[in-house]
Amino acid sequence: MKTHLVRRDELRTRERLAGMTLCHEVRDAQGATVFTKGAVLSASDIPALMELPWSELHLIEREAGELHEEEAGIRIAQAAAGDGIDVGKFSGGSWPLVATRRGILDVDMERLRRVNSVEGACVYTLYAGQIAEAAEIVARAKITPFVLAEGRVCEAERIAREEGGVVRVRPFVPMTVGAVVKESLGEKAMTRFQEALERKVDWFGSRLLPPSFVPPTAEAVAEGVESLVAAGARVIIIAGAKAMDPLDPAFLGLDRMGVRLDRFGVPAHPGSLFWIAHVKEVPILGMPTCGLFSKATVFDLVLPRVLAGERLSSATLAELGHGGMLTRDVSYRFPQYDPTKSRGALE
Repeated sequence: MKTHLVRRDELRTRERLAGMTLCHEVRDAQGATVFTKGAVLSASDIPALMELPWSELHLIEREAGELHEEEAGIRIAQAAAGDGIDVGKFSGGSWPLVATRRGILDVDMERLRRVNSVEGACVYTLYAGQIAEAAEIVARAKITPFVLAEGRVCEAERIAREEGGVVRVRPFVPMTVGAVVKESLGEKAMTRFQEALERKVDWFGSRLLPPSFVPPTAEAVAEGVESLVAAGARVIIIAGAKAMDPLDPAFLGLDRMGVRLDRFGVPAHPGSLFWIAHVKEVPILGMPTCGLFSKATVFDLVLPRVLAGERLSSATLAELGHGGMLTRDVSYRFPQYDPTKSRGALE
Protein backbone atom coordinates (compact mmCIF):
# COMPACT_ATOMS: atom_id res chain seq x y z
CA MET A 1 0.00 0.00 0.00
CA LYS A 2 0.97 3.61 -0.48
CA THR A 3 0.34 6.32 2.09
CA HIS A 4 -0.49 9.92 1.22
CA LEU A 5 -0.56 13.08 3.31
CA VAL A 6 -2.76 15.56 1.46
CA ARG A 7 -2.84 19.20 2.55
CA ARG A 8 -5.81 21.27 1.50
CA ASP A 9 -3.70 24.23 0.37
CA GLU A 10 -1.52 21.99 -1.79
CA LEU A 11 -4.31 19.94 -3.37
CA ARG A 12 -4.37 20.44 -7.10
CA THR A 13 -6.54 17.62 -8.48
CA ARG A 14 -9.50 16.63 -6.31
CA GLU A 15 -10.20 13.55 -8.40
CA ARG A 16 -7.02 11.88 -7.16
CA LEU A 17 -8.73 11.36 -3.77
CA ALA A 18 -11.30 8.95 -5.22
CA GLY A 19 -10.65 5.32 -4.34
CA MET A 20 -8.41 6.15 -1.39
CA THR A 21 -9.04 4.99 2.19
CA LEU A 22 -9.27 7.50 5.03
CA CYS A 23 -7.03 6.79 8.02
CA HIS A 24 -9.03 9.07 10.33
CA GLU A 25 -12.45 10.62 10.79
CA VAL A 26 -13.37 13.87 9.07
CA ARG A 27 -15.78 16.07 11.03
CA ASP A 28 -17.93 19.10 10.30
CA ALA A 29 -17.70 22.47 12.05
CA GLN A 30 -19.92 21.20 14.91
CA GLY A 31 -17.65 18.19 15.52
CA ALA A 32 -20.01 15.59 14.05
CA THR A 33 -18.38 12.77 12.07
CA VAL A 34 -19.18 12.98 8.38
CA PHE A 35 -16.61 10.50 7.06
CA THR A 36 -15.49 7.61 9.25
CA LYS A 37 -11.98 6.22 9.39
CA GLY A 38 -11.60 3.32 7.00
CA ALA A 39 -14.07 4.82 4.54
CA VAL A 40 -13.19 4.47 0.86
CA LEU A 41 -13.79 7.78 -0.88
CA SER A 42 -15.82 7.73 -4.06
CA ALA A 43 -15.93 10.42 -6.72
CA SER A 44 -19.35 11.51 -5.44
CA ASP A 45 -17.91 12.04 -1.93
CA ILE A 46 -15.37 14.64 -3.02
CA PRO A 47 -17.65 17.73 -3.17
CA ALA A 48 -18.98 17.06 0.36
CA LEU A 49 -15.46 16.36 1.61
CA MET A 50 -14.21 19.68 0.28
CA GLU A 51 -16.95 21.52 2.21
CA LEU A 52 -15.58 20.28 5.55
CA PRO A 53 -13.03 22.24 7.62
CA TRP A 54 -10.01 19.92 7.35
CA SER A 55 -6.46 21.08 6.80
CA GLU A 56 -4.88 17.75 5.89
CA LEU A 57 -5.90 14.19 5.09
CA HIS A 58 -4.06 10.93 5.77
CA LEU A 59 -4.92 8.42 3.07
CA ILE A 60 -4.04 4.92 1.91
CA GLU A 61 -3.87 3.95 -1.73
CA ARG A 62 -4.39 0.24 -2.28
CA GLU A 63 -2.03 -1.52 -4.63
CA ALA A 64 -2.59 -4.62 -6.73
CA GLY A 65 -3.33 -7.71 -4.61
CA GLU A 66 -4.49 -5.81 -1.53
CA LEU A 67 -7.94 -6.01 0.11
CA HIS A 68 -9.88 -3.43 2.10
CA GLU A 69 -10.69 -4.28 5.73
CA GLU A 70 -14.36 -5.10 5.04
CA GLU A 71 -13.60 -7.59 2.27
CA ALA A 72 -10.63 -9.12 4.05
CA GLY A 73 -12.43 -9.30 7.39
CA ILE A 74 -15.52 -11.06 6.11
CA ARG A 75 -13.43 -13.70 4.37
CA ILE A 76 -11.62 -14.48 7.62
CA ALA A 77 -14.90 -14.39 9.57
CA GLN A 78 -16.61 -16.81 7.19
CA ALA A 79 -13.66 -19.19 7.38
CA ALA A 80 -13.57 -19.06 11.20
CA ALA A 81 -17.33 -19.63 11.60
CA GLY A 82 -18.02 -23.28 12.33
CA ASP A 83 -21.20 -25.19 13.13
CA GLY A 84 -23.78 -23.10 14.99
CA ILE A 85 -22.23 -19.76 13.94
CA ASP A 86 -23.34 -17.07 11.48
CA VAL A 87 -21.51 -13.92 10.41
CA GLY A 88 -23.35 -10.73 11.33
CA LYS A 89 -23.17 -7.18 9.96
CA PHE A 90 -19.93 -5.25 9.72
CA SER A 91 -19.57 -2.59 12.42
CA GLY A 92 -16.75 -0.85 14.22
CA GLY A 93 -14.19 -2.29 11.83
CA SER A 94 -15.03 -5.95 12.55
CA TRP A 95 -17.42 -8.73 11.59
CA PRO A 96 -19.34 -10.36 14.49
CA LEU A 97 -19.61 -14.14 14.74
CA VAL A 98 -23.06 -14.85 16.12
CA ALA A 99 -24.43 -18.01 17.77
CA THR A 100 -27.40 -19.46 15.91
CA ARG A 101 -28.52 -21.54 18.90
CA ARG A 102 -28.12 -22.02 22.63
CA GLY A 103 -25.19 -24.25 23.47
CA ILE A 104 -21.59 -24.49 24.60
CA LEU A 105 -18.97 -22.34 22.90
CA ASP A 106 -16.11 -24.42 21.52
CA VAL A 107 -12.95 -22.60 20.44
CA ASP A 108 -10.06 -24.37 18.72
CA MET A 109 -7.43 -22.45 20.63
CA GLU A 110 -4.43 -23.79 18.75
CA ARG A 111 -5.85 -22.83 15.36
CA LEU A 112 -7.01 -19.52 16.79
CA ARG A 113 -3.40 -18.86 17.75
CA ARG A 114 -2.22 -19.86 14.27
CA VAL A 115 -4.76 -17.61 12.53
CA ASN A 116 -3.71 -14.68 14.71
CA SER A 117 -0.06 -15.42 13.94
CA VAL A 118 -0.72 -14.33 10.36
CA GLU A 119 0.28 -10.67 10.47
CA GLY A 120 -2.76 -8.45 10.09
CA ALA A 121 -5.36 -11.18 10.80
CA CYS A 122 -7.38 -10.78 13.98
CA VAL A 123 -9.97 -13.14 15.49
CA TYR A 124 -10.98 -12.81 19.13
CA THR A 125 -13.55 -14.79 21.11
CA LEU A 126 -15.29 -15.28 24.42
CA TYR A 127 -13.75 -17.96 26.62
CA ALA A 128 -14.16 -21.54 25.42
CA GLY A 129 -16.73 -23.46 27.45
CA GLN A 130 -19.03 -20.51 28.03
CA ILE A 131 -22.77 -20.89 27.51
CA ALA A 132 -23.87 -19.12 24.35
CA GLU A 133 -27.38 -17.87 23.73
CA ALA A 134 -28.94 -17.73 20.28
CA ALA A 135 -28.09 -14.38 18.60
CA GLU A 136 -25.23 -13.73 21.05
CA ILE A 137 -21.96 -12.42 19.61
CA VAL A 138 -19.32 -14.95 20.66
CA ALA A 139 -16.38 -13.73 18.54
CA ARG A 140 -15.28 -11.07 16.07
CA ALA A 141 -13.01 -11.13 13.04
CA LYS A 142 -11.17 -8.28 11.33
CA ILE A 143 -7.82 -7.18 10.00
CA THR A 144 -5.78 -4.72 12.02
CA PRO A 145 -4.63 -2.43 9.16
CA PHE A 146 -7.08 -0.83 6.76
CA VAL A 147 -5.78 -2.96 3.89
CA LEU A 148 -4.00 -6.30 3.79
CA ALA A 149 -2.28 -8.34 1.11
CA GLU A 150 -4.67 -10.99 -0.24
CA GLY A 151 -2.01 -13.65 0.26
CA ARG A 152 -2.16 -13.13 4.02
CA VAL A 153 -5.93 -13.26 3.97
CA CYS A 154 -5.79 -16.55 2.05
CA GLU A 155 -3.36 -17.98 4.59
CA ALA A 156 -5.63 -17.01 7.51
CA GLU A 157 -8.61 -18.50 5.66
CA ARG A 158 -6.79 -21.76 5.01
CA ILE A 159 -5.90 -22.21 8.67
CA ALA A 160 -9.33 -21.16 9.92
CA ARG A 161 -11.16 -23.63 7.65
CA GLU A 162 -9.20 -26.63 8.90
CA GLU A 163 -11.47 -28.99 10.86
CA GLY A 164 -14.57 -26.92 10.13
CA GLY A 165 -13.90 -23.50 11.57
CA VAL A 166 -12.29 -22.02 14.66
CA VAL A 167 -15.46 -21.20 16.62
CA ARG A 168 -18.48 -23.46 17.06
CA VAL A 169 -21.54 -23.71 19.30
CA ARG A 170 -22.29 -27.24 20.43
CA PRO A 171 -26.06 -27.63 21.02
CA PHE A 172 -27.65 -29.15 24.08
CA VAL A 173 -29.25 -32.54 23.54
CA PRO A 174 -32.74 -33.00 25.00
CA MET A 175 -32.42 -35.70 27.66
CA THR A 176 -34.47 -37.28 30.40
CA VAL A 177 -32.95 -36.52 33.80
CA GLY A 178 -33.60 -38.34 37.05
CA ALA A 179 -32.72 -37.48 40.62
CA VAL A 180 -32.29 -39.61 43.75
CA VAL A 181 -32.67 -37.57 46.92
CA LYS A 182 -32.25 -38.77 50.50
CA GLU A 183 -35.41 -38.10 52.49
CA SER A 184 -33.28 -36.90 55.40
CA LEU A 185 -33.08 -33.51 53.66
CA GLY A 186 -36.48 -32.61 55.04
CA GLU A 187 -39.74 -31.90 53.21
CA LYS A 188 -39.17 -28.17 52.70
CA ALA A 189 -35.63 -28.68 51.41
CA MET A 190 -36.76 -31.48 49.10
CA THR A 191 -39.42 -29.23 47.57
CA ARG A 192 -36.95 -26.39 47.03
CA PHE A 193 -34.45 -28.81 45.50
CA GLN A 194 -36.99 -30.21 43.06
CA GLU A 195 -38.15 -26.76 41.96
CA ALA A 196 -34.59 -25.50 41.45
CA LEU A 197 -33.42 -28.58 39.58
CA GLU A 198 -36.50 -28.63 37.36
CA ARG A 199 -35.92 -25.01 36.32
CA LYS A 200 -32.31 -25.76 35.47
CA VAL A 201 -33.09 -28.90 33.49
CA ASP A 202 -35.91 -27.17 31.59
CA TRP A 203 -33.53 -24.36 30.60
CA PHE A 204 -31.40 -26.86 28.68
CA GLY A 205 -34.42 -28.28 26.88
CA SER A 206 -34.37 -31.52 28.89
CA ARG A 207 -37.01 -33.12 31.11
CA LEU A 208 -36.84 -33.96 34.80
CA LEU A 209 -38.57 -37.12 35.95
CA PRO A 210 -40.30 -36.96 39.34
CA PRO A 211 -37.40 -37.23 41.81
CA SER A 212 -36.99 -40.46 43.70
CA PHE A 213 -37.02 -39.52 47.40
CA VAL A 214 -35.56 -42.50 49.25
CA PRO A 215 -34.68 -43.50 52.79
CA PRO A 216 -30.98 -43.14 53.66
CA THR A 217 -30.04 -46.76 53.00
CA ALA A 218 -27.77 -48.38 50.41
CA GLU A 219 -30.61 -50.58 49.18
CA ALA A 220 -32.97 -47.63 48.69
CA VAL A 221 -30.36 -45.58 46.80
CA ALA A 222 -29.55 -48.53 44.49
CA GLU A 223 -33.23 -49.18 43.85
CA GLY A 224 -33.82 -45.48 43.17
CA VAL A 225 -31.03 -45.34 40.58
CA GLU A 226 -32.15 -48.57 38.90
CA SER A 227 -35.80 -47.45 38.72
CA LEU A 228 -34.81 -44.15 37.09
CA VAL A 229 -32.65 -45.90 34.50
CA ALA A 230 -35.57 -48.22 33.76
CA ALA A 231 -37.81 -45.15 33.38
CA GLY A 232 -35.54 -43.79 30.66
CA ALA A 233 -33.23 -41.42 32.57
CA ARG A 234 -30.05 -40.69 30.64
CA VAL A 235 -28.56 -38.53 33.38
CA ILE A 236 -28.97 -39.17 37.12
CA ILE A 237 -28.29 -36.76 39.95
CA ILE A 238 -27.80 -37.90 43.53
CA ALA A 239 -28.38 -35.25 46.17
CA GLY A 240 -28.14 -35.18 49.92
CA ALA A 241 -25.12 -37.46 50.29
CA LYS A 242 -22.45 -36.69 52.89
CA ALA A 243 -19.71 -36.59 50.29
CA MET A 244 -16.76 -36.92 52.68
CA ASP A 245 -18.20 -40.04 54.34
CA PRO A 246 -17.12 -43.16 52.39
CA LEU A 247 -19.86 -45.10 54.19
CA ASP A 248 -22.65 -42.77 53.12
CA PRO A 249 -25.61 -44.76 51.72
CA ALA A 250 -25.14 -43.13 48.30
CA PHE A 251 -21.67 -44.64 47.91
CA LEU A 252 -22.68 -47.96 49.46
CA GLY A 253 -25.65 -48.12 47.11
CA LEU A 254 -23.46 -47.58 44.06
CA ASP A 255 -21.02 -50.18 45.35
CA ARG A 256 -23.95 -52.57 45.72
CA MET A 257 -24.64 -52.03 42.00
CA GLY A 258 -21.01 -52.63 41.07
CA VAL A 259 -20.53 -48.96 40.16
CA ARG A 260 -17.20 -47.26 40.93
CA LEU A 261 -16.62 -43.53 41.11
CA ASP A 262 -14.83 -42.10 38.07
CA ARG A 263 -13.77 -39.15 40.16
CA PHE A 264 -14.42 -37.80 43.64
CA GLY A 265 -13.76 -34.12 44.19
CA VAL A 266 -13.08 -31.34 41.69
CA PRO A 267 -10.45 -28.56 42.02
CA ALA A 268 -12.98 -25.71 42.07
CA HIS A 269 -15.03 -23.90 44.69
CA PRO A 270 -17.86 -23.77 45.57
CA GLY A 271 -18.69 -27.37 44.76
CA SER A 272 -15.33 -29.09 45.24
CA LEU A 273 -17.10 -32.18 46.66
CA PHE A 274 -18.76 -32.91 43.32
CA TRP A 275 -18.30 -36.50 42.14
CA ILE A 276 -19.19 -38.51 39.05
CA ALA A 277 -19.77 -42.15 38.17
CA HIS A 278 -21.38 -44.06 35.31
CA VAL A 279 -23.84 -46.93 35.28
CA LYS A 280 -23.28 -48.28 31.79
CA GLU A 281 -23.45 -45.09 29.68
CA VAL A 282 -25.61 -43.12 32.11
CA PRO A 283 -23.65 -40.49 34.08
CA ILE A 284 -24.40 -40.20 37.79
CA LEU A 285 -23.63 -36.75 39.16
CA GLY A 286 -23.11 -36.23 42.87
CA MET A 287 -24.49 -32.78 43.59
CA PRO A 288 -22.57 -30.97 46.34
CA THR A 289 -24.73 -29.76 49.24
CA CYS A 290 -23.93 -26.11 48.45
CA GLY A 291 -25.57 -26.55 45.04
CA LEU A 292 -28.88 -28.04 46.16
CA PHE A 293 -30.91 -24.89 45.60
CA SER A 294 -30.03 -21.65 43.85
CA LYS A 295 -26.29 -21.18 44.33
CA ALA A 296 -24.07 -21.62 41.25
CA THR A 297 -21.37 -24.22 41.82
CA VAL A 298 -19.18 -26.71 39.96
CA PHE A 299 -22.39 -28.59 39.20
CA ASP A 300 -23.51 -25.68 36.99
CA LEU A 301 -20.28 -25.92 35.00
CA VAL A 302 -20.55 -29.68 34.57
CA LEU A 303 -24.28 -30.10 33.85
CA PRO A 304 -24.19 -28.12 30.56
CA ARG A 305 -21.40 -30.30 29.23
CA VAL A 306 -23.20 -33.50 30.19
CA LEU A 307 -26.41 -32.23 28.56
CA ALA A 308 -24.44 -31.46 25.40
CA GLY A 309 -23.60 -35.17 25.17
CA GLU A 310 -20.03 -34.97 26.49
CA ARG A 311 -18.67 -37.87 28.54
CA LEU A 312 -16.55 -36.28 31.25
CA SER A 313 -13.37 -38.00 32.35
CA SER A 314 -11.35 -37.55 35.51
CA ALA A 315 -8.71 -35.71 33.46
CA THR A 316 -11.32 -33.29 32.09
CA LEU A 317 -12.58 -32.49 35.57
CA ALA A 318 -9.02 -32.00 36.79
CA GLU A 319 -8.66 -29.16 34.27
CA LEU A 320 -11.33 -27.17 36.12
CA GLY A 321 -8.64 -26.12 38.58
CA HIS A 322 -7.61 -23.40 36.12
CA GLY A 323 -10.24 -20.76 36.82
CA GLY A 324 -11.68 -22.85 39.62
CA MET A 325 -12.23 -19.88 41.92
CA LEU A 326 -15.92 -19.42 41.09
CA THR A 327 -16.44 -15.89 42.35
CA ARG A 328 -19.06 -13.39 41.23
CA ASP A 329 -16.51 -12.00 38.80
CA VAL A 330 -16.72 -15.19 36.70
CA SER A 331 -20.50 -15.55 36.72
CA TYR A 332 -20.40 -15.22 32.92
CA ARG A 333 -19.33 -18.89 32.87
CA PHE A 334 -22.72 -20.07 34.15
CA PRO A 335 -26.05 -20.53 32.36
CA GLN A 336 -28.54 -17.64 32.43
CA TYR A 337 -31.28 -19.66 34.14
CA ASP A 338 -33.30 -16.54 34.93
CA PRO A 339 -33.01 -13.48 32.61
CA THR A 340 -33.75 -11.19 35.58
CA LYS A 341 -30.92 -12.59 37.70
CA SER A 342 -27.16 -12.88 37.39
CA ARG A 343 -25.88 -15.92 35.53
CA GLY A 344 -26.17 -19.14 37.52
CA ALA A 345 -28.66 -17.69 39.99
CA LEU A 346 -32.27 -18.67 40.54
CA GLU A 347 -33.14 -16.63 43.65
